[in-house]
Amino acid sequence: MVVTRTDDLGDEVEALAARHGGRVGLTPVLTDLDRRLRRSWAPGLAVRRAWAWDRHDQADRGWWPQGISVATGGRYLAVSWYATAGGSRVSFVDLRRRRYGHVLLVLPTSEGHEPLRVHAGGLAWTDRHLYVAATGKGLWVCRLDDVVRTDGGYVLPARHRLSPSEDFRFSFVSPDAGSRLLAGEYGGARQTHRLLSFSADGGPAELAEHGVVRAQGIVRTGDGLHLTASHGPWGLGSLWSGPAGSLRERRFALPMGVEDLAYDASRDRLWTVTEHPWRRWLVTARLSLHSPIVGVASVTRRVRWQGVRREGIPGVFRAAATQPACPDGGAQQARIGERRLS
Repeated sequence: MVVTRTDDLGDEVEALAARHGGRVGLTPVLTDLDRRLRRSWAPGLAVRRAWAWDRHDQADRGWWPQGISVATGGRYLAVSWYATAGGSRVSFVDLRRRRYGHVLLVLPTSEGHEPLRVHAGGLAWTDRHLYVAATGKGLWVCRLDDVVRTDGGYVLPARHRLSPSEDFRFSFVSPDAGSRLLAGEYGGARQTHRLLSFSADGGPAELAEHGVVRAQGIVRTGDGLHLTASHGPWGLGSLWSGPAGSLRERRFALPMGVEDLAYDASRDRLWTVTEHPWRRWLVTARLSLHSPIVGVASVTRRVRWQGVRREGIPGVFRAAATQPACPDGGAQQARIGERRLS
């Protein structure tokens, strides 16, 4: 497979910048973050710390968090959202100040701009570029120096697209070794579950299998691969880790609705984000494969209690009481186990 650069919109980006008085870049965005992030609690045996969005973004059913990536140094995060009405945006997060702000992703046109209508299931932040997953259409590439301030707020135009020569679902993406990117497919039991490694500039790509059903994100570390996998709006998510071809699953490791995955090499930590209203967290997770054996029912009870007491929304987790404590049933309802990928 080959990944090639297409849809070059350089002239349209220049016209958009000129129309709004020039580029402002990312620096004003990071100094003008208008929303507050707060410390929270999130369920999952691998969860170390959690943060929550403000109340509006926690409840919003028009926008859904999807992708996550970490800037070099670990202070800043970028989180992509898709809009049910069409469109996408990126939230830039300053972890030190616990503040964030939204930047709309757009396609520049000869007459202005329009929303970038992609699912944005994955995000890769490499130096001055953002790579936004567009499922069957590849990756849209944005240069952070191109941020423009409009009357409606900050916008970031797409410059070009990286398109595969064969069918491949770009469900999620992360930076890989050197100047490469690592993309993967989300799929059910009867779909493909593949990985694609390729240069950020395009060119020949290496195709392999990851084999994880309902995978949502992937990163490569010195120990191998790590993937997130979701289990519905109320089932706790899994974290798969290990060498390629020999991944092990940690069940109940991450919150429900887990999405993309990012790796902060400066602090040796994993980051993920969850999508469902009032269960939306930014989470750091432990890298270790070894989790304590605990009762799953106690995790479920804590989810409900913390959801009511800390989020201040009575009954928001009440539906969890009707779900099985452990989807595998039987003796596994009393413990957390690890399974090897066959």
